Amino acid sequence: MIQVFTTGGTIDKVYFDAKSDYQVGPPEIEHILAGVNAAPRVVIETLMRKDSLDMTDEDRAIIRSAVAASTASRVLITHGTDTMVETGQALREIEGKTIVLVGSLSPARFRGSDAEFNIGFALAAVQLLPAGVYVAMNGRVFDIESVRKNRAANRFEPVSARLEGED
Repeated sequence: MIQVFTTGGTIDKVYFDAKSDYQVGPPEIEHILAGVNAAPRVVIETLMRKDSLDMTDEDRAIIRSAVAASTASRVLITHGTDTMVETGQALREIEGKTIVLVGSLSPARFRGSDAEFNIGFALAAVQLLPAGVYVAMNGRVFDIESVRKNRAANRFEPVSARLEGED
């Protein structure tokens, strides 16, 4: 069994015309997995529906407690990309579990979103990786100790990579 915790982020965002704004909507992962007839048994629990820029240390403590209390040894967390690394680092002391954080750079409801690919990739990663905390985004897996989001390039990369725009 794979435990899935949803926390919000761009992957679950919905556009409201009346507000001309994006809001975090209900989790999309259940629809994504059903739509591709995913075979692994997953249990999905929503912990929160927040943009990751609005996440606090208290929110990370809630996520950490839920992951630590789960009986599953394999945990997938949908999360906003802006603070995914910070949340992953808050989980790094949990032993004996494979924890994979995943999100998307555009809402799952949008045509051409990277959400479906990222979810499928992360679902495979959580089943194959050894215990530890990882980010799985856009066909790459990163150990939580050596990853960052390059906001200028809108991608995740190893910490050792040079940021675009740096001299």
